[in-house]
Amino acid sequence: MMQKNIFIRSTIILILSGLFTKVIGFVIRIVYTRIIGPYGISLYTIATPTYSLLLTVATLAIPISISKLVAENKGRSIRILTSAAALILGINLILIIIILLTHNFIATTLLKEPLAGPILMAMALTLPFVSISSVLKGYFAGKQNMLPHATSNIIEQIIRLIIIVIVLPILMDKGVMYAVIGLILLTIASEISSIIVFFFFLPRKINLRTNISPSIDNINNILDISIPTVSSKIVGNIGYFFEPIILTNLLLLCGYSNSYILAEYGAYNAYSISLLTMPSFFIAAVATSLLPEVSKFHAMGNKEMVKRRIKQGMLFALLIGLIFSIIIFAFRDPLLFALYKTTIGSKYIKILAPVFVLFYLEGVLSSSLQALGHAKTTMKISLWGVIIKLLVLSVLSLCHIGIYSLVISEIVNILFVVSLNYRCLKKCLD
Repeated sequence: MMQKNIFIRSTIILILSGLFTKVIGFVIRIVYTRIIGPYGISLYTIATPTYSLLLTVATLAIPISISKLVAENKGRSIRILTSAAALILGINLILIIIILLTHNFIATTLLKEPLAGPILMAMALTLPFVSISSVLKGYFAGKQNMLPHATSNIIEQIIRLIIIVIVLPILMDKGVMYAVIGLILLTIASEISSIIVFFFFLPRKINLRTNISPSIDNINNILDISIPTVSSKIVGNIGYFFEPIILTNLLLLCGYSNSYILAEYGAYNAYSISLLTMPSFFIAAVATSLLPEVSKFHAMGNKEMVKRRIKQGMLFALLIGLIFSIIIFAFRDPLLFALYKTTIGSKYIKILAPVFVLFYLEGVLSSSLQALGHAKTTMKISLWGVIIKLLVLSVLSLCHIGIYSLVISEIVNILFVVSLNYRCLKKCLD
């Protein structure tokens, strides 16, 4: 009963904080989209896939590793935390140097947008701060103490909103590039505030000589879990990285203008996908609470509780997916106009919304497989999903259907990945 209460309490805390931060997040998005305008949004979104890949490599799924190791009591939790922090900062330093040397090549040669170069450099500078914040979230998730996670998210978003409202209009007066780069670099201030909040929740009595120094054994344990786990995310983000590159180059080959591609791809990501993923904080809350819970019961050999928790997580994700998909499909134009003062992207939502019912299951299925020690399975499924998506995108981009080639490839990817994850999970539980 106590274990059930911990799981439910953790999930509720994350859902409530997620709801609050999501509301603030939407206010933030409304504010900055109206300030920097469609062109600024297009510049921001064209660089976003590269940033997602960088962030995945920068964090290396280490937060998941920490959560699992701490939940299973594999070593002193503080030493696991400091070992992860040392590892992740080293990785971040290497990534920043790589982007410093290659950002102009990526922007000009691959993305066909020279102005994306300084944007990528600004994104790289935020990596250490986002990574350390993620490590701390993983630590407290393993402790099944979601209050620090919830508190830090709320404070981080409030500070981010305040800074954007004050600073972004000033930067916009100097030019759209200043505003976009400023929007990215403001992340550093909000992430620092999040890290400070986490420090207040750390244990007060720490033996500096025996507890806080990084451990090679802990680093090896972290990597043993994180490498197979992150492989799945890296594969997905590599696909996301190549998505605008393939789309841009093939649509240009078919005679579409660069301005059309930039505008429509920006609308697809900034408006359509943004609205469709609105309920993702519910799913993230369930997945975050589910992973240490399933890991713990799996380590104890309690198969009945493992099955029960996974079924609860899947049922919740499915209900949330159905409710929000119906609402977004039915009221897509009013929602888009209320949030962004535009209905651009509505045509893409009309096609994608019914399939996104399944998309919301993906996080719960992946977390469950990772908790059961099948991270390599999720990686293989993600790899095949990305390959199929990029192949479909490449073929359809030559069929003169514009951004719909991306929409259809997204649908194919969701159907493939979710169905295979479900089959593998069902096999593991039988």
